[in-house]
Amino acid sequence: MSQPLPTASAALITQRLQERLQPTALEVIDESALHSGHAGANGTGFGSHFRVRIASQLFTGKTPVARHRLVYDALQDFIDQGLHALAIETQLPAAN
Repeated sequence: MSQPLPTASAALITQRLQERLQPTALEVIDESALHSGHAGANGTGFGSHFRVRIASQLFTGKTPVARHRLVYDALQDFIDQGLHALAIETQLPAAN
């Protein structure tokens, strides 16, 4: 039986995405405070609404929808435990 995850945080989301998608660039921003009083806000000002900007070789050859699905799949257990909103901006890694 797996242990429940703590409330989502930028650090935990960053760690998970690094493990699963090996990003070449990654920025995770907690925007929860901007959504205070909105649906899904948990009243704490953090942990419910995030923006992810990510580039990964794993996105090569994938449609934007497929790229987003990779991010959602990596974070599904956070979503299941209350992460309410996830804005995703995907990119291919910069060419060298």
